[in-house]
Amino acid sequence: MGVSLADNDGEDDDFSETHDINVTPFIDVILVLLIIFMVAAPLSTVDLPIDLPTSSATPQKKPDKPTYLSIKPDLTLAIGENPVHRPELIGTLDGMSDMSKDKYVFLRADKSVPYGELMGVMELLRSGGYTRVKLVALEGAPGAPAAGAGQP
Repeated sequence: MGVSLADNDGEDDDFSETHDINVTPFIDVILVLLIIFMVAAPLSTVDLPIDLPTSSATPQKKPDKPTYLSIKPDLTLAIGENPVHRPELIGTLDGMSDMSKDKYVFLRADKSVPYGELMGVMELLRSGGYTRVKLVALEGAPGAPAAGAGQP
């Protein structure tokens, strides 16, 4: 409750009440909540660096002439050792004499390739009718450092 000490021109000496809102406690509460949220907000986000493990699966028998499709670190594509542009990928696969839509396409991607780019290439293969895709990984035990990086 607030009071006014102003001269009231001869009225009695009782203090009259003023009806102003005291916002000081409200500001104190807001500042405390602001500090709590500033401290708690960074703790609620998840920022985990993830290094994907190597595969410990039993290696399967490789076909006589596998078709490797590689996604290089600069996001260019190559079939075997031959570079190919994305719009020409399906046409190049269709034009290969030893390739059919029943054969597997072995997809290799560099570690630095974003997941979205990998999925984009897989979607491109699926839209062309190549639904039999195998992902190539390094062979090794879980948690072991990857030896011979770049080798399938």
